Amino acid sequence: MRGYLFVLVVAAAVTYLTTPAARRIARRFGAITEVRERDVHTVPIPRLGGTAIYLGIAVSLLIASRVPFFEGIFDSREPWIVLLCAGAICLLGVADDLWTLDAVTKFAGQALVAGVMAWQGLQLVLLPLGGVWIPSPGVLIVLTVLAVVICINAVNFVDGLDGLAAGIVAIAGSAFFVYAYLLTKDLNKQDYSSLAALITASLVGACVGFLPHNFNPARIFMGDSGSMLIGLLLAASTVEITGKIDPDAVYAGRILPAFLPVVLPLAVIALPLIDLFLAVFRRTRAGQKFWQPDKLHLHHRMLAIGHSHMRAVLILYFWTATVGFGVALFAVLPAHWASLIAALSVLLALALTLGPLRGRLAAARLAALEAGRSIAEANRIAAAAQEAEDAEAQGTAVATHDPDVDPALRVAEGPEVPGAPAPGKAS
Repeated sequence: MRGYLFVLVVAAAVTYLTTPAARRIARRFGAITEVRERDVHTVPIPRLGGTAIYLGIAVSLLIASRVPFFEGIFDSREPWIVLLCAGAICLLGVADDLWTLDAVTKFAGQALVAGVMAWQGLQLVLLPLGGVWIPSPGVLIVLTVLAVVICINAVNFVDGLDGLAAGIVAIAGSAFFVYAYLLTKDLNKQDYSSLAALITASLVGACVGFLPHNFNPARIFMGDSGSMLIGLLLAASTVEITGKIDPDAVYAGRILPAFLPVVLPLAVIALPLIDLFLAVFRRTRAGQKFWQPDKLHLHHRMLAIGHSHMRAVLILYFWTATVGFGVALFAVLPAHWASLIAALSVLLALALTLGPLRGRLAAARLAALEAGRSIAEANRIAAAAQEAEDAEAQGTAVATHDPDVDPALRVAEGPEVPGAPAPGKAS
């Protein structure tokens, strides 16, 4: 465990110390995220934070290669393949941060990097589909590429609030690290070093080191160079662990222990995956290209129901921990205790999420977002609705003169009566 903690600390320290340099370089070369209609930030922010994250991961892995505990891992070429592919996806992200690549070019680059990684041996080993084990190398390479590309874009889609993607991946990676470490230790009492645990420790460290610069209010964004990088590394660690699936356990009827290496990777990225699939469904149903951005991601909806920026991020952190650690608990606790803790955590997460939901206020803000208004406009409309609601509660009818407010939200003053005194004046 001390070896993994050492790697985590090195990755965090290098990332933290190199991020200010990445911010200066981003400003010098114009890699700035301007304020767009769908954005939450209010001033232009430099990106290219992914370069500092990559440096932290690269340095930590290079140092780990000299640590005796990890010698068995670096006897194979897989760690170097991961590092090279991570560098390639980071460079693709840098190009997008600088020149804004089109979606097809990015998708092709992601598929190419994932294909090289799978072709070089880091791929799904066995996969149960419909009760049938798929051992075909060709099919598994295709499925590996698909899984990696989905994970990359899921993390990319969720990167919409300060500190959100880095925090979610740090929490998800921590849950996955616990499981990977315990699984490897259980399988091999003599040498429990694991490539999946090593990658995850380095990834968690880099995300933790980046967060002080990226948490609200952010001084730098990770950009696509960061979101695609951490998505790839999270996918690489989860793909590697599928080699620990025990088919004999499945045949013996012990389904849960055998399928945890498949279920847990899905659980730790459940939030980004849900956001990705909802976005694809929503945009396709509306007749749009699925990669066209909108303002209806999960984090936008959290803001719409009344959460502040920071509170929305923290609640989404809690959801990630609830799902990721909730599934990981089944590896260390009896099923009934793990189920109870997971259920209580879900109830608490729901209470935190729905706490500020207040009639017209949330409905007005969400309706404005769905109508294509900017977040600032949605907040203004919701504030007008709140004023009307407060006035009603005091028994005073108030009319709003904001032309952007939905007529259904207006409170009618009623017709003027000739000769009647003006409101608030003595007769």
